[in-house]
Amino acid sequence: MSNQNGGLLGGLVGGVDNVLTGGEKANGQGGLLGGVGSAVGSTTEGVGKGLNSTTKGVGSAVGQTTEGVGSTVGGVTNSVGGTVGGVAGAAGGQGGAAKKNDNGGFKSYANEEEDASYVDYDTFLDPDFSPSTFANTLVLATNNPNDTPLDLSTPLSKVLFDAQEIDSHIDLLTTRSAIPLLTYTKEQTEASGKIISEIDNQVKSLNESYKQLEKEVIQKHAEADEVRQVAARLWETLKLGRSVGRCLQLGRQLEIQHSEITSATAGVTTTGSRKEDHRALVRCAYTLISLREILERKAPGEEGHGLDKVNAIRSLQDTIIGPIERSVRNTSEQIIREFNIGSASGTATFAQTEEAKARTISAALSLYLISPTVGTKPDKWTPLFLLQALEVYLRNALQSSIASLARSLATLPSLDRTLAEVSARCQNIIALEIILATTKAPAHPLLPAQKHISDKSNLLQPLLAYLETGSLASYFWRTMASNLATRVQEIMNRGGVSARTLKTNRNSVGEAIRECVIQGSQPPSTLTATKGKAPKGESEKSGGWDREVAVMVGSVIGNLGR
Repeated sequence: MSNQNGGLLGGLVGGVDNVLTGGEKANGQGGLLGGVGSAVGSTTEGVGKGLNSTTKGVGSAVGQTTEGVGSTVGGVTNSVGGTVGGVAGAAGGQGGAAKKNDNGGFKSYANEEEDASYVDYDTFLDPDFSPSTFANTLVLATNNPNDTPLDLSTPLSKVLFDAQEIDSHIDLLTTRSAIPLLTYTKEQTEASGKIISEIDNQVKSLNESYKQLEKEVIQKHAEADEVRQVAARLWETLKLGRSVGRCLQLGRQLEIQHSEITSATAGVTTTGSRKEDHRALVRCAYTLISLREILERKAPGEEGHGLDKVNAIRSLQDTIIGPIERSVRNTSEQIIREFNIGSASGTATFAQTEEAKARTISAALSLYLISPTVGTKPDKWTPLFLLQALEVYLRNALQSSIASLARSLATLPSLDRTLAEVSARCQNIIALEIILATTKAPAHPLLPAQKHISDKSNLLQPLLAYLETGSLASYFWRTMASNLATRVQEIMNRGGVSARTLKTNRNSVGEAIRECVIQGSQPPSTLTATKGKAPKGESEKSGGWDREVAVMVGSVIGNLGR
């Protein structure tokens, strides 16, 4: 029996064994320790049974817990005996005085136990409590740090006594408060059951509502979403079909308009009597712009989105739009290259002049309209195709004039005829300038706002800005003079009869060039008569072209030497 009690107390020495266990005469069952040990075992077993049974059912838990408590109280009464008889009588007796003052007795006992307890609860309840720090402090308090080895039995016993004290205190509190604890547990269990039953009803109601909602809303929404997707795709298909239909219609219209140009041209070449329908060029240009307006707008939501994936549209671009656009451009450029009023021979009639003017205007408008607009800002846009065609016309006139005049200066007998041709070319350039100046620039459908077009805007302004000059005639004479000077120097460097003849007739050559510049700077009479204005050359003949005359004469005479 003493071994059993020694196992309970851990490292207690034999000197306190008799005090706690009652010695061998008590057969290990006397003293304070025997009663407390029995109470701890019985109470733990009883409370454990009660708590475990409570979770299975409140009714059966009450019965089993009552049985455990009774056995615990009995064990405490038998164990304590005469040593703590007063306390055992208060706990196990059924006297009226104990019943009348049960709560007061428990409170006073708890207070006494709390006051008599040597366990430092504040230390253990501190949020910053550290087991290692507490153990270190306990060891240092019971040993000398310089001792080797350290005696750990004393701090270990202190810890075991504290644990036993706390266990006894918990056991006593649960034993005395078993009925309130069970009552509280029963109330909590009943409340939990009631809450669960209410929650079950609410969950069932919620599930039914959700099923109804799913049936009336979610399923219908899913069906409606499918219908929406179908409708959206049908709308996209319808828009694509409309765009394809419009492109094909415009393509057919373009074919018809282009056939008017080709048939008219063929009729002129075969019969020589059919009049060319040059206005079809402008109609083709507008149709090409309409097609370009659709095909170039490929962003989502725009009319041309997805058209590049349609085989019919790709075939339309490759077989109709592209070839016809090149044909319209080539025809317009050819008309501008062949522009000639016929003022040099003087055989051009008023009707022929009007026809040449109308053809030139149609060609210029066509090139203006079909000029590319992609990749340029509206305020920086220029009619590129028109400017290139006019530049080619001016360059051809300059190259022909410079080459023929250089040959004539080497052979003076042909100079008069060459100067007449140069004068005629300059008159054609002046006539072209007048036509472009009197033709208003059309509003381009692909350029937003059209801020660059004003009431005074015409087809001549972009060309003058491109060439950086104020007049085409002045540009013609000055450019020719800058290139003619080198040709004259070459003639003089070669020497021979040509150089001597040119130097001998310098005065007559200079006068002929002066007359050529003055005559060539005058617009054709047929063209000025159509506007009802006096020829520009009449007002400027006295000195309006003196700078151009001086530049031309100087480029030839100035390089002859003395």
